[in-house]
Amino acid sequence: MQEPDLILVFISPLNRLGVPYVVTGAVASIIYGEPRLTHDIDLVVELKRADAGKLREAFPAAEFYCPPPEVLSIEIDRPRRGHFNLIHHESGFKADVYVAGEDELHRWALSRKRRIEFEGESIWVAPPEYVILRKLEYYREGRSEKHLRDIAGILEMSGDQVDLKQLEQMVTEWRLESEWLEAQKHTGR
Repeated sequence: MQEPDLILVFISPLNRLGVPYVVTGAVASIIYGEPRLTHDIDLVVELKRADAGKLREAFPAAEFYCPPPEVLSIEIDRPRRGHFNLIHHESGFKADVYVAGEDELHRWALSRKRRIEFEGESIWVAPPEYVILRKLEYYREGRSEKHLRDIAGILEMSGDQVDLKQLEQMVTEWRLESEWLEAQKHTGR
């Protein structure tokens, strides 16, 4: 049996459900930058309380772990930092799902999402500026060099798609200047 694709196992049901989402994290870094190993996919999803039941239908219990409706409702209702996991039983693949809520940066990414086609499926990806900004935040929190390598890969492979003026404005707004300087050292810029 062929192993399912990490991206499509979660994206296809979301596309059928019709809720706005963007792929971010390591998978977006791979799309914009250089390949690396990852076992999960990060998604920012715009959900309403009424979507909890639909989400459970899109990710049926026979194939996926999906939190109970009451847990989904609690996470969807959080104005910030709403989060839950989906797990594909057969492969063990996991999706970290972040509810957009009132998070300005999530909303910015959803309004500027980019569409790519993969194996006949549309995939909505966060803009590279968002991916870089989140990677800078994660670097600030945990000092993991993988985030700086991801940023360097994005700038090297997709630098022409990055609005550096917009990015640098956002870096200042989010007070990530020292992390941005560290990331630039990895790029040789």
